[in-house]
Amino acid sequence: MGALNGKTALVTGGSRGIGRAIAQRFGRDGALVAVHYGSNEAAAKETVDSIERDGGRAFAFRAEFGQPGDAAALWEAFDQQVTAFGEPGVDIIVNSAGIAGAGLIHEVTEEAYDRVFAINVKAQLFVTQLGLERMRDGGRIVFMSSGVTKVAFPMMTAYAASKGAIEVLSLTLAQTLGSRGITVNTVSPGTIETDIHPWLADPELKKGAAAYSVFNRVGQPDDVAGVVAFLASDDSRWVTGQNIDASGGSGLSIL
Repeated sequence: MGALNGKTALVTGGSRGIGRAIAQRFGRDGALVAVHYGSNEAAAKETVDSIERDGGRAFAFRAEFGQPGDAAALWEAFDQQVTAFGEPGVDIIVNSAGIAGAGLIHEVTEEAYDRVFAINVKAQLFVTQLGLERMRDGGRIVFMSSGVTKVAFPMMTAYAASKGAIEVLSLTLAQTLGSRGITVNTVSPGTIETDIHPWLADPELKKGAAAYSVFNRVGQPDDVAGVVAFLASDDSRWVTGQNIDASGGSGLSIL
């Protein structure tokens, strides 16, 4: 019996990278998985197909973040599809969708800042807010942060600030939602080998990235998905308001 049998899980940004690995893990664990995507329909279909090939259940739906009413549009699309499975409502929300935002402080434009915060913070706050109307008591909420909040990372000023905001939001919601038995936690990956990091194709750059981890390798999406799967399960029922480092020990040593 899967750890998530009978549960419905929403994974934003579930069509690629870490989000895809989380969606696939949830499918193997028995959940009905709602795979959200912003633009890449083909990638979302591939994710759903992979879950179904493994015997799971999933559906994909589109909602573009960073637009007015994006959170409401997401839940409207979710509601339309989930009813076909006869299981309205949601038990698990993983806020995995996000964008990077490179730039030192003097390079950050208002336009770039607004876009990073609209997608990485505002959309996630309101997706969660509206999701609470549908979430059953005892649910699970997981936010994705980043190792850039643990060390100075000036090349990603706006992005790092947005992830810091997510960590505080998660902590606040954990206090607010405890009375409903809902846990709220954050996972902070380090460098993970996905298509968002094309520079890892360079062997020398990849070797340098691997050196940050005590395991001397670059993290894989499944490394993070396993942590999220724990936080989504009943085994994590006594864990809330925590930020779990999933960086392979990056930053433990002074290089």
